[in-house]
Amino acid sequence: MASFTVDPNYGYVLIAATSTFLMNFVHISNTGKYRKTAKVPYPLTYAPADRTDEAAHKFNCAQRSHANFIENQVSALGALLIAGLRYPVTAAAMGAGWTVMRYVYMVGYSQGGEQGKGRYKGIAFWLFQLGLLGMSGYTGAALVMGW
Repeated sequence: MASFTVDPNYGYVLIAATSTFLMNFVHISNTGKYRKTAKVPYPLTYAPADRTDEAAHKFNCAQRSHANFIENQVSALGALLIAGLRYPVTAAAMGAGWTVMRYVYMVGYSQGGEQGKGRYKGIAFWLFQLGLLGMSGYTGAALVMGW
């Protein structure tokens, strides 16, 4: 039976991972606020296409921001947990940076703006996500190669 020791600093990785769960609740609250303002009833995911008012547009942007978060959370979280096995402090910092940039992305996108350009304010989340992806790939390769 194989076993391994986890660096005590891996706790920071788990804290960073937990921040992504909390960020999901922030998204839920944000989207709910815009849904209420736009008066978009459940179970509609987005405001109907014939709604061209600002409230409907902002709700659609908030909803799309949340969907984009969910689309990326799984990959970022997996990469964070893997990268943290070899680089716990760096991975935790990258994970925290990812969460902060996802918040900035949400706020910017939810402001509406032409063609959702507010989302570019937090687009740096990709740097953190790709960094985590690279570190997780290297962690796997190093394990296989015995580095």
